[in-house]
Amino acid sequence: MAAKKAKTKPALRPLRASDLERLIAIDEAHTGHARRRFFEKRLAAAAGRSGDFIHIGIDSGGKLAGFLLARIQQGEFGRDQPVVALDVIDVDTRAQGRGHGRMLLEGLTAAMRERGVSRLHSQAAWNNQPLLKFFGAAGFELAPRLVLERPVAEPLAESVDEV
Repeated sequence: MAAKKAKTKPALRPLRASDLERLIAIDEAHTGHARRRFFEKRLAAAAGRSGDFIHIGIDSGGKLAGFLLARIQQGEFGRDQPVVALDVIDVDTRAQGRGHGRMLLEGLTAAMRERGVSRLHSQAAWNNQPLLKFFGAAGFELAPRLVLERPVAEPLAESVDEV
């Protein structure tokens, strides 16, 4: 009779530069495209200014099963208090439904408390129902702020009033 392999509990850990390929693969399964340059830039920025970023991974069975990337913002949009912006939270599609996302958010919350930050913001596409459901279950609410965007390839219309 073969001995059963001991299961290890999922554990949080800081992300490492060696996690890059796994980050890209997990994210690509959700987005449909590889965001290599984004992840390369973020890991490099965090290595140079670790106090401005919180990057957490979750290890399950010796393999990165999920991660989050967040940054601490100071003074953006006229705010006096620092706020953490959660840019990415991804869990391997084969590991979803096991509490990994919640565990990552709990790790982020603990890191925020250590840094004296009490507000967490994120954004999601309005039609990304799985992510919105996850955020709702995690206690996120609509912010009293509207995100606006416009293409910049075309010049402003002449009728636009001065602000």
